[in-house]
Amino acid sequence: MQVGYGRLGHHFWGFEEQGVVPDIITVAKGMGNGHPLGAVITTKAIADALEKEGYFFSSAGGSPVSSVVGMTVLDIMRDEGLQENARMVGDHLKQRLEALGQRFPLVGAVHGMGLYLGLEFVRDRETLMPATAETAAICDRLLQLGVIMQPTGDHLNVLKIKPPLCLSLESADFFADMLERVLSEGW
Repeated sequence: MQVGYGRLGHHFWGFEEQGVVPDIITVAKGMGNGHPLGAVITTKAIADALEKEGYFFSSAGGSPVSSVVGMTVLDIMRDEGLQENARMVGDHLKQRLEALGQRFPLVGAVHGMGLYLGLEFVRDRETLMPATAETAAICDRLLQLGVIMQPTGDHLNVLKIKPPLCLSLESADFFADMLERVLSEGW
C-alpha cells in the first residue's frame, strides 16, 4: 500500500513501474483513509483455487458502509487530482532534494518518485558509509524547526518521505528549506 493508490504520482500501483501484473494484491488501511478496510485483489481462477484449500473466515467481513467508504476514497482521489498532485509536488520535491545533493556531500542519494521518496545520508560517497549519527541529529534539528522526520533503513541513515497525497508545493518547499537550513548551519 505504501507505493499504491497513486502515491508514486506516475503510477497508481508501484508494480506498474516494473511492468508486471501480480497474481495477488493485498491492500490495507489506506484504502479506507482511517476506516478499517482492506482488500485482496486477484483473478477468479486464483480465488477459486484458494477456496478449494479450505473455508475462509474473516471477523472483519465487508459491509455496505465499508464499500461506500472505499469508493468515496477513490472518488475523492479522482476529484481532487491527488495522484497528479503526488506526481507534480513529488517531482518538485525530488528536484529540490537532488539539488541539495549537489551542494552537500552528506546527501548520498535521493530514491523514489512521487510522494514516496528516500533521502540517504552517507559519510563518504565512495564507500557509502552510512551517516547514522548525523541522520539522527538532523532529525532532531528538523523537529526543532517544525518538521517531524525519523531515520529509517538498515543503518538508520535514510529519511523516508511519504507525506499525505494532498501535500502542497508550499509545504514541500518548507521541508526542503528547513533541510537546507540544517545542512547549511549544522545540526
